[in-house]
Amino acid sequence: MGNNICPVCGYPNLDQPAWDPDTGSPSFDICPSCGCEFGYQDATPTAKEKYRKNWVKQGAPWFKPELKPPEWSLKDQLKQIGVDLEELIQ
Repeated sequence: MGNNICPVCGYPNLDQPAWDPDTGSPSFDICPSCGCEFGYQDATPTAKEKYRKNWVKQGAPWFKPELKPPEWSLKDQLKQIGVDLEELIQ
């Protein structure tokens, strides 16, 4: 596992950046936590926020539940990208 963070949900172990910092191109990988395919559901800031809100509204289901840590915290994961869960669900 890498140490790149999902810009949608804050998952901290992506193998590569969701978006290449040099070219700005998406990886088209899928986040194992929120299931976002980089380059599609997060193509604009508005789309990224909408995807995040819908994911949380659905109960934040893991795309690959076998990778979900036993002591996982949605609140802590979202903090990694500067998103406050309490504000998000208002």
